[in-house]
Amino acid sequence: DPDSGDNGILLYSLVNHQTNEFDINENTGQIFTVSVAGKAGTFYLEVQVSDQGTRRLTAQTTVNITVDSISSSNIVMVVLNQQINVVERNMAEVRRVLEDILGWNVYIVDVFSNELKRKARSTTDETLVNIIAFDEEHQEVPAQDVKRKLREQMSNLEAELEKVFSASVTAAIEEPPGASAPPELIAAIVLSVLLACTFIAFLLYVILDVKRKRYQQFCSNMEGIDNPWASDKNGSLKSSEKLEHMNN
Repeated sequence: DPDSGDNGILLYSLVNHQTNEFDINENTGQIFTVSVAGKAGTFYLEVQVSDQGTRRLTAQTTVNITVDSISSSNIVMVVLNQQINVVERNMAEVRRVLEDILGWNVYIVDVFSNELKRKARSTTDETLVNIIAFDEEHQEVPAQDVKRKLREQMSNLEAELEKVFSASVTAAIEEPPGASAPPELIAAIVLSVLLACTFIAFLLYVILDVKRKRYQQFCSNMEGIDNPWASDKNGSLKSSEKLEHMNN
């Protein structure tokens, strides 16, 4: 604002302070995060600026802020039979179609082709689109819910995408490579392994203990049997004494 004095002093504010995730420096207009833990997607903020003159003048604009969430466990991979350069040119329309089909806000995490064909971008006939869906409260929608809804609406999705690409489109849902398992699943697997190891160790202990007791019992029984080949105190064989006795 080129005015001087109060007419040139500008103060910034968020209209109705729509979210609790962001705030704004009223003197500089710098927007900063307050708390976006566990949230991602695009946030739309209405920013107002006003001078401090007698007749206060104001202006408003919309600021779009995207919070990335590449490490999210709710990423869903949509595979399209289209060249990656074609998909990239129409990303805005692809996103619009996905949002119309799902009924949620959609954030495009990544668009890529087969790793072996990454250099030949214009000739790759399969493009992978990683997305995350968000509800009205900007919370991530669980991946299983997104997949279920996409599969239920797959025919409609392909029909709408055909209008975008002006070509036949097939879409599929795949698991992102290297997707991390939920912490609950990892904990369950670790616990199962520990229980299995404990059970095996206990079973081995029982088997070895039974064998040891049987061996001790066998040795005790052998002590009560007169061994015909055992030696007497003088070192002569008892068997020879028995043989002489039998001859007499």
